[in-house]
Amino acid sequence: MRAQVKEISLKAHQTTENASTMYHILFIIGFVHLLNDSIQAVVPAMFPILAESLGFNFTQLGLIAFAVNMTASIMQPLVGAFSDKHPMPKLLPIGLTFSLFGMLGLALAPSYGVILLSVMLLGVGSAAFHPEASKVAHMASGTRKGLGQSVFQVGGNAGQSLAPLITALILVPLGQLGAIWFTLVAFLAVMILVYISKWYGQQLTINQTRKRNSGEDAPTIGKSIKIAFVLLIFLVFIRQFYHAAITNYFAFHLIGTYGMRIDHAQIYIFLFLAAGAVGTFLGGPIADKIGMKNVLLFSMIGAAPLCIWLPYTGPKLSMVIITIIGFILLCSFSVSVVYAHQLLPGRIGMVSGMIIGFSFGLGAIGSIVIGWVGDQIGISTTLLYASFLPLLGIFTAYLPNENKIQELHKANLV
Repeated sequence: MRAQVKEISLKAHQTTENASTMYHILFIIGFVHLLNDSIQAVVPAMFPILAESLGFNFTQLGLIAFAVNMTASIMQPLVGAFSDKHPMPKLLPIGLTFSLFGMLGLALAPSYGVILLSVMLLGVGSAAFHPEASKVAHMASGTRKGLGQSVFQVGGNAGQSLAPLITALILVPLGQLGAIWFTLVAFLAVMILVYISKWYGQQLTINQTRKRNSGEDAPTIGKSIKIAFVLLIFLVFIRQFYHAAITNYFAFHLIGTYGMRIDHAQIYIFLFLAAGAVGTFLGGPIADKIGMKNVLLFSMIGAAPLCIWLPYTGPKLSMVIITIIGFILLCSFSVSVVYAHQLLPGRIGMVSGMIIGFSFGLGAIGSIVIGWVGDQIGISTTLLYASFLPLLGIFTAYLPNENKIQELHKANLV
């Protein structure tokens, strides 16, 4: 009898979101994700400016990246787990308010310590935004979960891809003070999220009524599922470690090796991130055709040879190669989130916090490691070693496919 009750609960979670897709909510929350991540993108975009004007070394820059990402990563799973039990729609605009003050502090910071404090406020804002926003996207997706996460995540990746343009068009001519313009971006995001939080609150009321009537509860998670989730976290960590290497330090490789200007070097990072945004959007539909596990595997193993080749290419060819790498590497971005949701149904906030936040924060550790090693042996040599990281994606082969996940969940009902 107990197994039958659990099976009914599992089926309820699999069919809970059978409502129609709310496209306008999806596109709005995706747009706010773009605004949020464009604000976050100001931090790495400022690295060449801070290195040139304040004389920061690679280790100091790595610590700045570590501060913003680890603040967000440590808090996101905690916020997500808490909001799974106690949803907080108003946390969405509150979170972006923290980001607004963080950006103001970053623009006006007179010292290294104030910069660290300001980017930590940005991290708090990100931690508050992502778990709840991911749940909004999940709710608005209806039955089209892959599409919903693709729309939501491509907004974030598009925002991140603006970092090189921010450097070239705003920070190079205006310097550190140019970051103050992004307080207006944060204010716009806060206003939009006031509307989204009202819609989110209404949906929560509807869902809570349905859950009380159905007796639905989150299914118990077995050992095999937990192992698969830990492996997924590791793979996302490896992907983000390499991602941090490219976005934070590849411009320095181009400047040092080929004598490029800062604004020209940033074009390469823009191509990497823009192609990644396209890959993020197309990854979901591709996964619908060939399976999520196959996309996850292709994302790492397919990119690995190009990543190893990249440090040996010249300035013209590297522009092409880095674009292809961005597309392949990040086509698993939204897929990894949906895959994690399948592993742990009913824990959308916590799962989103782990995948989008915690694993990314672990990847930010790479910023410190790469920065410190770069100070010792040179950034170009360091990036050469980092290029072998995607080879670890071979462990994706040990992840269960979608059918196996359902079998594992059903086996745990007995």
